[in-house]
Amino acid sequence: MSHPRRQFLTGAALVSAATVSRAALAGLPEIVTDPGPATAAPRLPQAGRPYHPVVTLNGWTLPFRMNQGVKEFHLVAEPVRRELAPGMVAQLWGYNGSSPGPTIEVVQGDRVRIFVTNRLPEHTAVHWHGQRLPNGMDGVGGLTQPHIQPGKTFVYEFEARRPGTGLYHPHADEMVQMAMGMMGFFITHPRDALHTPGYQAVDRDYCFLLNAFDIEPGSAVPRVNTMLDFNLWCWNSRVFPAIDPLVARLGDKVRIRVGNLTMTNHPIHLHGHDFVVAGTDAGWVPPTARWPEVTADIGVGQVRCLELLANEPGDWAIHCHKSHHTMNAMGHNVPTMIGVDAAAVHDKIRKLVPDYMAMGSTGMAEMGSMQMPLPANTLPMMTGQGPMGPLDMGGMFSTLKVRANQAPGDYRDPGWYAHPAGTVAYEWTGELPPATPAPGAPPAQAPAADLKARKPGADDHSHHHH
Repeated sequence: MSHPRRQFLTGAALVSAATVSRAALAGLPEIVTDPGPATAAPRLPQAGRPYHPVVTLNGWTLPFRMNQGVKEFHLVAEPVRRELAPGMVAQLWGYNGSSPGPTIEVVQGDRVRIFVTNRLPEHTAVHWHGQRLPNGMDGVGGLTQPHIQPGKTFVYEFEARRPGTGLYHPHADEMVQMAMGMMGFFITHPRDALHTPGYQAVDRDYCFLLNAFDIEPGSAVPRVNTMLDFNLWCWNSRVFPAIDPLVARLGDKVRIRVGNLTMTNHPIHLHGHDFVVAGTDAGWVPPTARWPEVTADIGVGQVRCLELLANEPGDWAIHCHKSHHTMNAMGHNVPTMIGVDAAAVHDKIRKLVPDYMAMGSTGMAEMGSMQMPLPANTLPMMTGQGPMGPLDMGGMFSTLKVRANQAPGDYRDPGWYAHPAGTVAYEWTGELPPATPAPGAPPAQAPAADLKARKPGADDHSHHHH
């Protein structure tokens, strides 16, 4: 794991003096921006109540300051550049230089004060999804507060009353602003972990958001009016192979908090382990109400906290089980060419279109390793190399890497798993056993003759009488 570059800016650099007086500027928390896409190490609290921090996959945690017992943060809503994967940068909207915005971590009982500065070209507001707070702090523009106009700074202040996993996102021009990438986590750690119903301590605590974009090949700005036909399915605005692995030491208790702010559900499937759904965006699930799963369907606007014991060493896939959500830059109008012999027309088309490549007649697996020209700022549909060949994956895919020698607190990628001898599937080159019918099965029948289709002619209807 690398530590992204951090750039510290004073509040005066980004907040309009016409909006906030010079005396008030001195009282604002500094603005911290972090545009890097790498997973930052957990941010240990430097003040206030102690807690076990989360690790935001391909993200980071926003620093705070203590001001007379109040925990203060400064969020800046602004246009950002986000690398979805090497070779593609999207022009998005987010917070503090990143999309999703930084994770906010507090402790149950904290008095929280959040300054929100709007550097967007339109008004905004921030809803604190899952929080129990005064109605006027709920962040629904036009209903519970005036909109935050461009250049203005608003203040939200409330007590973090309920431990659990919340979110933050706009509640103003919501379809556009969320389609542009504005969202983030709001984690409330328990004040008394031992006596919080449903909460159990873990060794590693990960979180990431499910989000999606529709970005035309060769462009960089999402199509904000898309409802369902997205072509880039992301975890924290990253697509495989640029999503970092989740790393664990053998025997670790691991929590994975997953929030869904796309427009469809996502069945998140983990290989090699089972887990329980231990929490939602409304709090922690009592142990007696949990059951084992290997796939959790996460609906729109929901959070699910998956907890497992990392007791199987290896590189275990974790991904959305909707197959088209593990692909990038999908074309929804591409015809199915399986079984079509394009050889007869291939050379003729290449005379007109020199870069033309016939593909798809045997399936799409060749896309995983094919090198072909792409429009600028566009990713291949399926990509990623594993230790044994192309992975044929994109989008919502990563790995849980469990290692016996991974040090506690070490989140660095350990590389590919070294399989013990005799534990890898291999090609069989010997004789195959003869096929034997199952007891009671009917005798085998000769294969049916090939059916040939022909276009009916006039003679075919000669026996019809009108």
